[in-house]
Amino acid sequence: MFKRFIIFVCLIIGAFSGHGQAVQATGEGQVFNDPRMREVLEPFLKKHKLPAMAAAIVTGQGLEIVGAVGLRKMGADIPVTVDDLWHLGSDTKAMTATMIGALVEKGLIKWETTVEEIFPDLPDTAPAALKKSSLLHLLAHRSGLPRDILWNTIPRTDSLREQRWTVLKTAAQLKVKAKPTAGFLYSNLGYVIAGAMAEKATDAVWEDLMKKLIFEPLGMSSVGFGGVGTPGELDQPWGHHQNGKPVDINGPDTDNPPVIGPAGTVHGRLSDWAKFIADQLRGDRGEPALLKPETYRKLHTPPFPGDYALGWEVAKRGWAGGIMLAHNGSNTMNFCWVFMAPARNFAILVVSNQGGEQAAKACDKAASAIITRFRR
Repeated sequence: MFKRFIIFVCLIIGAFSGHGQAVQATGEGQVFNDPRMREVLEPFLKKHKLPAMAAAIVTGQGLEIVGAVGLRKMGADIPVTVDDLWHLGSDTKAMTATMIGALVEKGLIKWETTVEEIFPDLPDTAPAALKKSSLLHLLAHRSGLPRDILWNTIPRTDSLREQRWTVLKTAAQLKVKAKPTAGFLYSNLGYVIAGAMAEKATDAVWEDLMKKLIFEPLGMSSVGFGGVGTPGELDQPWGHHQNGKPVDINGPDTDNPPVIGPAGTVHGRLSDWAKFIADQLRGDRGEPALLKPETYRKLHTPPFPGDYALGWEVAKRGWAGGIMLAHNGSNTMNFCWVFMAPARNFAILVVSNQGGEQAAKACDKAASAIITRFRR
């Protein structure tokens, strides 16, 4: 779901003022498909032979510019729109970490709370990588747990909370020699367990916690979980394999299993994703936001040596005026990038309804071109 960002522009220098007015809605949930953004995206869409792309510029004030080009499905003459839903993959992780930050502020859990403190009935034979991992270890990929388990072996007939408890019991049977803080090891499993800890601490399911603590307060009305679209209909972008071929089916079930939610099943309009990113910018800058400034500092600062914070990879870039926060996401059928520059109060969102290396390159290069085009 996540690939270390190594391609993105390191040499572009220039200010981005973000002084334009926020995008004006043309109706409920609708925004203007800006021809300037479409002009930037078109060459990358054609060069990399993608079905569709969309991108947005966000500041702490909200969505500034957005555009979409291409087709909902290759071979079908139905264009994407700026109001379509896009799968965000592992960019869900920053949202999960923010939700847990809200629980920390409420005193319901601590960043240092370990798995065995929340689940004291874990067997003694469970690996230390599981028992001794705190929320910080899990959210910073420092638990030592593997990237994934065989997710499709988790029975879907159980409730989601029961499924995540089954994940925990499965993890307790793993033969893991690593220990927390041993080193960075990207782990979707770790995020699912962090979600299970939040569920146990609140007696609620992760999906409801996300709605109550993040999506509803920020007005993210289009956000949901799983694949997008009505099965068999082209009312939303259709997923594509990395070779450009459309996947066989679409709809809510065309995604990773729901149990993996905390690691990457969120979808939504770019305008709603922008609301979350705008809040992250405001919080980082110490401006009024959903959570306290110290919580955003925790979310955006690597807690261990290295460059990964809590749902964000951190690097210094000249174009960002200092620290850049970035992440990508993919369920193998879609791809997305977010690049955030708090010092310059702007962020870039780029999405495609195709997975794989070509989509990654196209989205990355499009982000670079967006900076070149709009940096002043």
